[in-house]
Amino acid sequence: MHDAYERVESPLVPTANSAPASARSVPTPPVHSNAIVVVLAVAGITAAIMQTLVVPLIGDLPTLLHTSTSNAYWVITATLLTAAVCTPVSGRLGDLYGKRRIMLICSGSLVVGSVVCALSSAVLPMIIGRGLQGAGMGLIPLGISAMRDVLPREKLGSSIALMSASMGVGGALGLPISAAVAEHTSWRVLFWGATALAALVAVLIFKFVPTTPVTGGGRFDPVGAIGLGIGLVCLLLGVSKGGDWGWDSANTIGLLVAAVVVLLAWGWFELRSSDPLVDLRVTARPVVLLTNLASVVIGFAMYAQSLIIPQLLQLPRETGYGLGQSMVNMGLWMLPGGFMMMAISPLGAKLSHLRGPKITLALGSAVVAIGYVSAVLMMGTTWGLLISVCIISGGVGMAYGAMPALIMGSVPLSETGSANSFNTLMRSIGTSVSAAVVGVVLAQMTTDFGGRALPSEAGFQTGLLIGAGVAAVAAVIALAIPKRASLAAEDHIEHDEPVAVAR
Repeated sequence: MHDAYERVESPLVPTANSAPASARSVPTPPVHSNAIVVVLAVAGITAAIMQTLVVPLIGDLPTLLHTSTSNAYWVITATLLTAAVCTPVSGRLGDLYGKRRIMLICSGSLVVGSVVCALSSAVLPMIIGRGLQGAGMGLIPLGISAMRDVLPREKLGSSIALMSASMGVGGALGLPISAAVAEHTSWRVLFWGATALAALVAVLIFKFVPTTPVTGGGRFDPVGAIGLGIGLVCLLLGVSKGGDWGWDSANTIGLLVAAVVVLLAWGWFELRSSDPLVDLRVTARPVVLLTNLASVVIGFAMYAQSLIIPQLLQLPRETGYGLGQSMVNMGLWMLPGGFMMMAISPLGAKLSHLRGPKITLALGSAVVAIGYVSAVLMMGTTWGLLISVCIISGGVGMAYGAMPALIMGSVPLSETGSANSFNTLMRSIGTSVSAAVVGVVLAQMTTDFGGRALPSEAGFQTGLLIGAGVAAVAAVIALAIPKRASLAAEDHIEHDEPVAVAR
């Protein structure tokens, strides 16, 4: 473990001032910092948009694809599963072969997946296309890691925070845009638009993002990738489908047990591998371990409001607590939250610079908790929920910007891609658990409305209070991160020189 960390400062690791002669002789594109930040943020937003692209179509998918409702839900589940499996793999490949190269492959996956979806008339090709779109989610952690390689240190903190916020912005933008397109044009236009956007991202990355250095050594770990993939599929499938299948069903229990067994075996293998997919010794460091744990909890808190508040906005007013908004209007009421996340991220970066990212993470988590409490108090009006969404999103923006700063300051330079991807995976696990928990709460606490069972007002209040409690837990975890290590992390990021060594 010590040797791995020492590689950060080793003269064998190329830096801006100490690149090998052969590397220095290779011309590299000029670095335009602002263009790089904009391009990577657009790439992150595009990848995140894919997550909410089909939400307005959920009710129509069985008819459109000539399938059952349960099969249609695989159109969403496939994206979740492939994103979880491919994100850590793409991070490791980025360390080994250059992050720019793997980002281009990820954007190509978005293009191909979008084309397949646009041409689909049956559920199977649609699931395949959505899976390819999910594989493109590696753009976000790879973009964050690439920033450390190619940006000047004075821009790094704010740029990382902006890139992290792109996940929320993309999700917020995707919902109203896809709802409006689906309502007024053919559903295929959604995917042709996604194709054009993904192709534009690929061109922008190729043109404006310089060749990133190869920071990792060794070989790719296919056994580790397959093992992690199997374990994650079993875990996320069991968690996401447990509500439908029944938590005591043989399918759910079997998948969760298999997940535990496979992931334990995977961990045993990775600890004994000379070139692991994920260096578990590095992830066991207090800063990395606690930050990843906070990521799971923050992922839960971030996603819970996107499951609860849209339903409150759309339920009929006759229920006494629903606000009677259309799908498009609901998306527009949620939209400011994404922009709030982006607006707050530079402030979070400044706070991280002054006080350390640990404080930013703790404060952002506390703000999320306050936002959930305000939603409980103001859930009777659209403006009240809009304010709550903005508060929650602002807190998430602060927290999301702080987590990569903590991670990248605590791992060897050779592992920033895989470490950031693993941190993104932790957020994905949090969102999956959130979907399961909130789904159970809303399914169990119902009221009869015209012969239909709808989530009750008490159910929504309970879900919001759970979100507040989980966010408070994240704040406590953040405060437990070792202070000296946290401040060292910020110092490490601020003083790492950017590199642009051709490969």
